[in-house]
Amino acid sequence: MSTTKIALVTGGSRGLGKNMAQHLAQKGLDVILTYHSKQDEAEAVVAELQAQGRRAAALQLDASNIGSFDGFFEQVNATLSSTFATDRFDFLINNAGTGLYQPYDQVTEQQFDDMLNIHFKGPFFLTQKALPLLNDGGGIINISSGLTRIIYPNSSAYASMKAAMETLTKYQAKELAGRRIRVNIVAPGAIETDFGGGRTRDNKEINAHIASLTALGRVGLPTDIGPVVAFLCTDEAGWIDAQRLEVSGGQGI
Repeated sequence: MSTTKIALVTGGSRGLGKNMAQHLAQKGLDVILTYHSKQDEAEAVVAELQAQGRRAAALQLDASNIGSFDGFFEQVNATLSSTFATDRFDFLINNAGTGLYQPYDQVTEQQFDDMLNIHFKGPFFLTQKALPLLNDGGGIINISSGLTRIIYPNSSAYASMKAAMETLTKYQAKELAGRRIRVNIVAPGAIETDFGGGRTRDNKEINAHIASLTALGRVGLPTDIGPVVAFLCTDEAGWIDAQRLEVSGGQGI
């Protein structure tokens, strides 16, 4: 049986998820990452982690399609056996997501449902179905957003789902404490990625505006977030539980 700990990162082929996978590998963890459609990008991350001496695998997942989760975990189970020589993993990072920038009075029911499924209902049931494969003493890291604290117009649906995840995190921590499974949630501020069409990264006016409102004077980068998530998957973070960790450089304080 494998003694190396294993993390499952949803949405791990690019952006924040890719950086999380890279830093988890640097901490000595093996990684299963999921991708929605960009298999080539996911396999490139796997190859990078393998080049560092880590075991890694990529699996397709639509994190908003709850009906697909049973089949997905059958694949996880098979991959744990074939690639990692075990039948359990240790950490689940619920990272997969998409953005929506829409004024409150223009949000459609379909857009609301899309946000609900990808950012709340999906992680709720994905985590539930992961529990039989999750080792006691492991952990769950959910991903929120600075937008639950910093109120910018046009993010009402997205931020509301993230706020729901923050409440769920506390309940998960309480109810899974008997298995010593720690549950925390990381809330990034604005980050330069292709999230939301890359608006924070590519729009100079938006970028400069956010930087001006941030204590440390710049917009965040993926490498500001990945190390924090990786740290939460180490023994050094073993006494951190049921916490919201905002990683925003002091945005909006």
